[in-house]
Amino acid sequence: MSDPFPRPTIRLDKWLWQARFVKSRTLAAALVSGGHVRVNANRIDKPGARVGPGDTLTFPQGHEIRVVRILAPGDRRGPATEARTLYEDLTPIKEIPPENPLYEGKGRPTKKDRRQIGRLNKPPLE
Repeated sequence: MSDPFPRPTIRLDKWLWQARFVKSRTLAAALVSGGHVRVNANRIDKPGARVGPGDTLTFPQGHEIRVVRILAPGDRRGPATEARTLYEDLTPIKEIPPENPLYEGKGRPTKKDRRQIGRLNKPPLE
């Protein structure tokens, strides 16, 4: 018995390109062929693998690992606002570590500032 309403699907490389995760289909195919993409936790190495709504993709993008859930297969590679409607981003938010405290003066400390810093670091006289 076949499903009366088949799930709409699209090629994995084409979806990655349409959702603007990669700049070209060639790069998308290379990403998938290299075994860097997982669909529902299963490693996929064929760019022609079919994906559709409800599938979860895990793949590297830059220095991050992205996790997205497909919401729609998409019809074209449109603007970024349209591409964002094709997926739900499940990537965990990473806390950005605080930057190092900067010197409160302007630029390099002067000789007077260095003497004052030196006096603060000396142990008190007994």
